[in-house]
Formats: sequence, C-alpha cells, structure tokens
Amino acid sequence: MKNKRVLTISFWICSIILTFLISYYQKLTGPTYPVDVDIIINKSEVKAVFPRSHPGEGAEIIKVYAPNTSLIGEMKFKRYKSYDKWTSVEMARQGDTLIAEIPHQPPAGKVEYQVFLNDETNTKVPLTEYPLIIRFRADVPAVSMILHIIFIFAAFLLSFRTGFEVVFKLENTYKLTIFTVIFIILGGFVFGPIMQKYAFDAFWTGWPFGSDMTDNKTLIGLIFWLIALWKLHKNRYERKWVIIAAVVMLIVFLIPHSMFGSEIDYTKIEK
Repeated sequence: MKNKRVLTISFWICSIILTFLISYYQKLTGPTYPVDVDIIINKSEVKAVFPRSHPGEGAEIIKVYAPNTSLIGEMKFKRYKSYDKWTSVEMARQGDTLIAEIPHQPPAGKVEYQVFLNDETNTKVPLTEYPLIIRFRADVPAVSMILHIIFIFAAFLLSFRTGFEVVFKLENTYKLTIFTVIFIILGGFVFGPIMQKYAFDAFWTGWPFGSDMTDNKTLIGLIFWLIALWKLHKNRYERKWVIIAAVVMLIVFLIPHSMFGSEIDYTKIEK
C-alpha cells in the first residue's frame, strides 16, 4: 500500500513537471508572445520588448531603451494582409527611450512592423531580423481568461496522469479518463469559446468554420479522449486507446498556441 501511494505521488509530480515544461514551450514558440531584444550598438546597450498582441483600445506604444542620444529610431509598419505600402515614422525620444505608435486596429486586425536604429554614420540597424506581426483584440474579462487557462492546463495535466495510470495498469484509469474529458470540455469548449467571443467576436474559428489551429487541436484532443472513454466504458481493460489519446494530446499541444488564429484579411474587404 505504501509503495502504491509513493508511486501515485510520483505520477502526479511527473505530470505537473511535464505540464509546466509544455506551458513554457508554448510561451517560447507562440506567435503572440513578446520578442525580447538586448543588443549593443555603438558600444551602447539597446533593449526592447516588442509586443505581438494588443488587448483593448488605443494605439500600441512601441518603446526602445537607447540611452545613447546619437541613436535615432525609425519604425516602419503596414497592415498585415493588405495592399498598404510601408509607412515609416521617426521615433520620438523621451529621455533614454525611443517611442512610436502603431495605430489601433479592430479585433483580429494585424499589423506588421519593424524597428531600426540609425547611428551618427547613418548606418541603419534592424532590431529584429524580420518584421514582427502584432494582433489586436478586445479586452477579455480576467475571470474568463483565468478559468480557461486553469481548466485547459488541468486537462493536459490529467492527460499525462491518466497515461501513467494506464501504463502501470492501476485501477483508476476509467475515473481519470472521465475527469480528463470533463476538463477538456470546460477549458476548450466552454471557457475557451467565451474568451474568444470577447476577444474576437467569434465563439469558434476552427473546423469547419475556419483554420484556427488552437481550436482544431483542442477538438482533435477531445475526439481521441472521447474514443478512449467509450472504449473503457465498454471494457475496462481496453486501455490502448487511453495511451493513444494521451500521445495525441501531447502532440497537438506541442503545436504553438494561436497558430492560424483569427485575423482580418484586408485584401478581401478593400479592393
């Protein structure tokens, strides 16, 4: 009994660690997370955190820490998926910081932008290798966002934990599978759509209505876990589908968050 308790605790600890590792991977690879820049230009440090998501109203303020006053900032930008030409603006200096604004866009509107610094020799240095894309969205109530995050990562945690349970042939596989399905539904199909409705005025933008990878991968994960639950309901020893569902869940969540998400195609509305 003691060995079983130790094994159970070990499974939970391993599941928690794996969940945190995946969440950190999501943070590094997602297309909406900020891009950090820390470089040296003319023996002077230049720092910036370039946003790729803008919540709420107002323009997005782009800031670059550049204490060397000989450095002049320039930003070019245009709406993403549009016939716009690049607009270039000189960044205003406020003490040690260079500042420029990206005009506000409607929810799901995107703007690509790139920042350059010019030194006293007029050498233009790009701060990022390629233009970045920032997506605008409406404000989302904190409660909806927090509940979505809690339930979706709890579902992923339970997916790992249920996988350990079935591999070691313990008796709680069916119960854990039920909880996994419940948390996937709550995180991905209740609070996920609510959050997306606030942000982009659409409950669902995955198949068959769109190509939002986040919606689609959540749907795929749910389908496989429903199959696993159905198989277990018919036969408690039919456990291979639980392993398949856990592996599929891992694979789909390795896909970066917000890939192919909601966006306005200005080329289709402005001929």
